[in-house]
Parts: sequence; C-alpha cells; structure tokens
Amino acid sequence: MTITAALPLTSTITSLEAYLRSIKEIPLLSAEEEQALSRRWYESQDIYAAKQLVVSHLRYVVSIAKNYLGYGLPLADLIQEGNIGLMKAVKKFDPNVGVKLVSFAVHWIKAEIHEYILRNWRIVKIATTKAQRKLFFKLRTFKQKFGGNIGIIAKEMKIKKSTVEQMDARLNAQDADIADFHEIPDDLHADPAKLIEYHDKQKEKEKLLNALSVLDDRSKEILYSRFLNEKKTTLTELSKKYNVSFQRICQIEKSAMEKLKLALSSIEQSS
Repeated sequence: MTITAALPLTSTITSLEAYLRSIKEIPLLSAEEEQALSRRWYESQDIYAAKQLVVSHLRYVVSIAKNYLGYGLPLADLIQEGNIGLMKAVKKFDPNVGVKLVSFAVHWIKAEIHEYILRNWRIVKIATTKAQRKLFFKLRTFKQKFGGNIGIIAKEMKIKKSTVEQMDARLNAQDADIADFHEIPDDLHADPAKLIEYHDKQKEKEKLLNALSVLDDRSKEILYSRFLNEKKTTLTELSKKYNVSFQRICQIEKSAMEKLKLALSSIEQSS
C-alpha cells in the first residue's frame, strides 16, 4: 500500500477543515501492513515506512486532541502537538512488544498535548489584553530572531519594554515549571485538569517551604508540629519538650506565624 498524501505534520496547520478532510481519505493499515512497516523502520530505519505509519494514524491524533478543547486553545495547535507525539511514538515503537502502534502512541500523543497546555493555558489566562496575547505567542520567536534583545523586541512590537520583560519572566518561570513534567505521577497524565491542579499545589508547597526557610529551627519545628505534620502536637506537649512555659510556646508560635505571613506575602509579590 502506498500513501502519497502530503500533510503538514510539523508546520502550522493553516486550513483545519481541509486537513481534516484529507486525513479522512487516508486508509487505515491492516495489522499485517502495520507490522511490516514497523519492522522496516525498526530494523533498517526506512524513513518512508515511518512516514506511512505516521500518516495512517493522524486521525487518532485528531480524536484525542478534541478532548482538550475546554482549555480555550486552538484545535489546530492541539493537533499539531499531538502529531509531534505521534512521530516520537513511531520513532520509539518496537514491533516485537506485541501491541498495536496506536495503543503505544496514545501516551506520547497525550504527553505532548499536556505539555502544550502547561506552556500556554496558564499564561494565556493572565495575558488578558490583546497586546499581551500577541506578545505571548511571538516572544520566543522574536527572542531567537533578535538574540534576546528585549529593547529591540519592544520596539518591533511597539509596546513598552517593561511589558516584554514581564512576559519574558513568566515564560522563563513556566519553562522551569514544565521541566519536570514527566516526573508527575502517571495517573495524572490522563487528566490535564488534575494535572494543573497538582501543578498549582506543588507551587504553593514550594512557596511555603521557601517562606519557612526564614524561621529559626525551633520556630520552624513548632509550626511543623502544630500544623504541618500528620500527627499534630499540643502546646502543652511542646512546652514540655522545650522546657519552657505554655505562654512562651504561644509567643513563639505567634511570632513564627507573623514572620511566615510576611515571607509568603513577599514571595507572592515577587512572583
């Protein structure tokens, strides 16, 4: 079987309707055809065989991508990222494992879409103006084009330099956030809503740990014992442990809480 369709796998999908019509016309592979093509790629790195495997599975990417429309991101872009995941799956697929390519590829397709959501959805939510959204989607390209010169980028886009600097900081922070994406528990990869919730909780935990670092060891241990440990410790127990009065423990706890609130406020303002 020969597949000759020229489809945009990594470039921008400019006409989604035409693209969807095109992939519907591509016949599915039989089990025997898929196995033969998979072996040609796995054993001899036959690029044409890999292309046939990718193109014949494009409709599955569309089906998966449609499940993520609730994030307000363009379907064409979701498909685009899913296609990249599909190509990664084909590259790594071992025909000897005894499963169909589509079963193996689902993880890779979803992983690319999830990363795209993490890169874009949260930041787009806070990029409320038209200018901010335009900047968000163009900043990485402009940084490469102008060697990261914020002043030139601001002049080119006719916006304030401070606006570019703020968005650049957000992008850098977001890149750091997704660097450990694949360390997230496997059961969360199937649900981006839970994934983002997990991500937010991790960020809050990180802020709390940073804030706690301003406390002395005794104050930190008292707050952990009182509020953060699974088994809570009473003020009476702590007064006996540190051989000080009940009132003194109350004073230390109150002072530690005030310092913690100030530290958290400072972290929030700087983020």
